[in-house]
Amino acid sequence: MSTDAGTRFDRAEALAMLARYGDRAPEQVDEHLGSLELTWLIAEAEQTYGVQVDLDDEHLDAIRTVDDAVAALGAQLAAAPAAVAPAEAQDGAGVAAP
Repeated sequence: MSTDAGTRFDRAEALAMLARYGDRAPEQVDEHLGSLELTWLIAEAEQTYGVQVDLDDEHLDAIRTVDDAVAALGAQLAAAPAAVAPAEAQDGAGVAAP
């Protein structure tokens, strides 16, 4: 799974993140997202990429499927500053490791 904020967030990565919600295989993830699954996916993307996703209510309401989420989150992650360090490259205090 990619953790570089400059790398495109894709369907496979979204499915892998959603699979961790409910401890299931990626192929068992339903195409339609519930509100809890969407919340989980956003939190996972924020943690993985070390960015704050900022979607207004209108955009959140439009996300109904995995593909919708990939498009919305992918756009947010692509717009994130390139200087943002991936979460795995940060120490426990949230500071980028040397």
